[in-house]
Amino acid sequence: MQTKDKKNWEKIIRRFELLLRLKSFPVAFKMLEKKESLETIPFLRRPQSKMTMCQMINLVRNFDWSVGADLEDFLFSSCSSILGLREVPETHKNGTFRNIVWVATKADGQKFEAAIPRLPLGKYQALAMAPLVYNPFTPDIVLIYANPAQIMMMINALQFCDYEVMQFFCVGESSCSDAIVRCYESGKPSVGIPCYGERRYGHAQDDEMVMAVPAGLMEKTLSGLEALYRRGVRYPISFAGAECDVTQVFPPTYLGLDDMMKKVKGDGQHFLLGVTGGIASGKSTVSEMLENLGSPLIDFDLIARQVVEPGTPGLAKIVDYFGRQVLDEEGALDRKKMSDIVFGDMEKRKKLEGFTHPPIYEAFFEQVAQIIEKDPKAVIQVAVPLLIELNLQYLFDKLLVIHVPSQVQIERLAIRDGITEEEAANILKAQLPIDEKLQFADFVVDNTKDLAHTEKQIETVWAQLHKA
Repeated sequence: MQTKDKKNWEKIIRRFELLLRLKSFPVAFKMLEKKESLETIPFLRRPQSKMTMCQMINLVRNFDWSVGADLEDFLFSSCSSILGLREVPETHKNGTFRNIVWVATKADGQKFEAAIPRLPLGKYQALAMAPLVYNPFTPDIVLIYANPAQIMMMINALQFCDYEVMQFFCVGESSCSDAIVRCYESGKPSVGIPCYGERRYGHAQDDEMVMAVPAGLMEKTLSGLEALYRRGVRYPISFAGAECDVTQVFPPTYLGLDDMMKKVKGDGQHFLLGVTGGIASGKSTVSEMLENLGSPLIDFDLIARQVVEPGTPGLAKIVDYFGRQVLDEEGALDRKKMSDIVFGDMEKRKKLEGFTHPPIYEAFFEQVAQIIEKDPKAVIQVAVPLLIELNLQYLFDKLLVIHVPSQVQIERLAIRDGITEEEAANILKAQLPIDEKLQFADFVVDNTKDLAHTEKQIETVWAQLHKA
């Protein structure tokens, strides 16, 4: 199976490399009937120690070497017997060799060994390999190592004219026989999955496969690649969607940030204090104390309820996506059912937030505008339970975090909602641990003691805000 005329392989291979972005050299592979023929190949190197065939292939495709070998150069009979350079040892035929590692019984080992295709015994005496780009000799076949997408492109190219279904095999270990020997036997391209041995000793990468192509079909393959390229089928394969409008999937802060900050800050005379903490940490208590000192309150929890009231666009979108199962008997949103659906399901939670967050922000902006219309220098407190989780810090001049230990949260939540402490602990897991929120805080209020202790801290914060 040899081509008759020496081609300009450099031109062919350079075009292959351009169209497929190959990482390693395509390998010219030739079996020689006489080992003396090795001496006629320029720049050929002989192994300085015994090697496996996959080592030799690696030296060619990655080291840029031309390599020749005869029977004496092979480390194992498993390699040389595949090439027909020697008979299969009895320990292989009876299943002992494969039974040591790869199969459970000697009977399985016999089946394994019998399934491996081999070149005819005694037909050849040597093997020569070299980077094909250098026109080293007329190859029998060409080995091209590539990732699955590149392999698929070559299959498409070969099928472009004279379509034919391609059939491939995998014997397991010694899978070099799947590519090399089957290509020799059939005269057709053959794809192989490099085995464990070739990956360990021949350095085939995790994403690599190999195609053996008869030398006479290389130009057909290139012609198919060229034709597909003209039709827009190219490598690397471009992902559909990159050309689409992705405006809607960007966070709000990327789209109209200047307009958003203008709505929040206006002329900059007022002051926005973000108030947050963990569940059952006492946010309502602290907000009431700040209100008593003169700080108007914008409550995100209250807004979140208002934007999904019956008749609102927010509720209509939720029902359209999640179904009427999320409504109670009166047609209002059943928050418990909704919570059960999105709890632990990030994708559904993000979908819900996509329906509720835009109207929440608009209501927030409107309330800020209403407050500063009455008092342009107001110190506005904005209570947001998940302020840090939602990365809303940028909206506020300062952040106040109300802190209680997580165990206190669990105990308070269990009492407040009439649930077990275990259930309360599971709810807390959905939020950022309260101790981690402290790193974002400008002010921290300890709410573990009595009201007088908390109120004293709030008065101190209030004084500092007015100094600023």
